[in-house]
Amino acid sequence: MMETAKHRSVTFAHPFSLVGVEGIYPPGTYEISDTSEQIEGLSFVAHRRTMTTIELPGTNAALISRQVVEVHPDDLATALARDEAVATTPGGAS
Repeated sequence: MMETAKHRSVTFAHPFSLVGVEGIYPPGTYEISDTSEQIEGLSFVAHRRTMTTIELPGTNAALISRQVVEVHPDDLATALARDEAVATTPGGAS
């Protein structure tokens, strides 16, 4: 099967966390990679997402500068929605 990857950036305005990923990460722009594969045997071209990853800063304990972590797309969307809600909540950070 043929795999393709699409890259995009997301920006968090506030510290955030992700389900299944240890730690709280600082605000900033993060690189996302969505990998998908073509579904064969159909009369039209279609793809299914096989993996979504986010590039996060590394931990000092591990002495690495960055880490690429697999996340569920829904968990990423939820974290982005939480970040947006903080910005629009009265009394929230701007």
